[in-house]
Amino acid sequence: MVRLMKRSNVPGGCCGSWLCESCPGSGLSRRNFLARAGSVSASSLALPPARAQSRAKEPNRQQPIQTPLKVQPVFTYLLYKRRQATSWRSWGGIMTEEQAAAEQERIRRELAAMSATAGFPLQILPLVTVLNPEQAAVAKGDHDVLLLYPPGMVRVQLLEALTLPGRWNLMFLRHRSGPVYNWYENVHCGFLRRGTDAFKQTGINARDIVVDRVDELLWRLRALYALKNTSGKRVVAIGGAWQRVGGGPNDGLAAAREQWKLDLRTVPYPGLGERIKKARQDDALVKRCAREADRYLKQKGTTLETSRDFVQKAFVLTEVLRDLLDEAQTDCLTVNSCMGAIMPVSETTACLPLSILNDEGYTAFCQGDFVVIPSGVLLHYLSGKPVFLNDPTFPHDGVMTLAHCTAPRRMDGERNEPARIMTHFESDYGAAPKVEMRKGQRITNLVPDFASRRWLGVEADILASPFMPICRSQIDVQIRGDIDRLNEETKGWHWMTCYGSHLRETGYALSKLGIGWLTIS
Repeated sequence: MVRLMKRSNVPGGCCGSWLCESCPGSGLSRRNFLARAGSVSASSLALPPARAQSRAKEPNRQQPIQTPLKVQPVFTYLLYKRRQATSWRSWGGIMTEEQAAAEQERIRRELAAMSATAGFPLQILPLVTVLNPEQAAVAKGDHDVLLLYPPGMVRVQLLEALTLPGRWNLMFLRHRSGPVYNWYENVHCGFLRRGTDAFKQTGINARDIVVDRVDELLWRLRALYALKNTSGKRVVAIGGAWQRVGGGPNDGLAAAREQWKLDLRTVPYPGLGERIKKARQDDALVKRCAREADRYLKQKGTTLETSRDFVQKAFVLTEVLRDLLDEAQTDCLTVNSCMGAIMPVSETTACLPLSILNDEGYTAFCQGDFVVIPSGVLLHYLSGKPVFLNDPTFPHDGVMTLAHCTAPRRMDGERNEPARIMTHFESDYGAAPKVEMRKGQRITNLVPDFASRRWLGVEADILASPFMPICRSQIDVQIRGDIDRLNEETKGWHWMTCYGSHLRETGYALSKLGIGWLTIS
């Protein structure tokens, strides 16, 4: 395979200015509010085992990546000896070795059941018992999350030795689900605040404490799993990354590299053009792509309303994009200047290829907008479903429209929504899906600000999939929340949308990075 080319200083060989009429996709449109360009990082990334999911007929293809979250459960307790005529025990239902052994067995059963039904890759390590500071070295072991079960009144110093700063730590306490834990009473004042009015712990906080409910534990683990899989993600950036207009720093791109540690691998358009040319000279590949296009168009609920040639070339472009993912050993891709630059070199549009890749479990976005791409990757891992990068509109009367031309069809992660395969709207060229999203479906919307200091979250219900003269995949949605507050608080540009409710997991994940979070729903 051809090695990834280094990024040229100027995308597409032109001046790169958003005002230059010679630059592909130039002009004062809403898509050019952000200018093309941006520096990249080339940090190395040790990739996890890939998920064996889509495209089984091509076993050598890079598969969508799911790195399991590794959890180390720890049990610590303290037994008491009876003394005459004085207080000799603290609160708690673990008073004997037999009771401690029974509690450990209860924990193992609960964790096994939770792991079996988690819905995401979760590796639970064997339960470890820690009785003294020397044994607390387990906190430094090979795991992502330390899950602490402390039924007895052990010393605060031991808890601190286990919940190290810079690591993810959770604590599970019992009220009604088993023998009551001492720390059910004392965790807030005695541990988190150390007997003061201010929080003192830096390795664990009140959001990391769970009482009785394993489901409350599970959604936190899902959030951490999503955070683990988003952080350090390698991204193939065709045409580079967008930058903010106005001469100021590109805070979004900087945040993508610094907060999220994204590893950008840029492919310039001249290099992409050579790849497409080579692919078209491969008769076997072209014929296979034609067959795949036919199969796609024969799917239930699929209507062709553009040239079949555009669709077949879209499948050739999809294969070229898969090659880039293979070479970079990643499952994430974005296409900058997709409003113009990619059309002359591909003789179609990137809309349908990006939709197909998202349906297959990858994360593939237009725009090259690294303000919003981290939210799309995070939401994908939180939900286990494809996500929809879109343009928002002005909310009114509780309603707003979300639209773009690259929507996935398998929005629930399982079945295709009906779709009309049309041209890309603004160019009236190529192949783009008009996905008829499900009426009444609850959706989550993430809205990062340009500086990545605070994200906004809002839920909505799909009212309709209209057919206005705007981007092809379009939904009118009923906002669940205060519209005036939404208008006052909205920042950034693009939104990320997904079926289902995922706001609490998002807020918890962002808190681990120090990113602010506001939800109006």
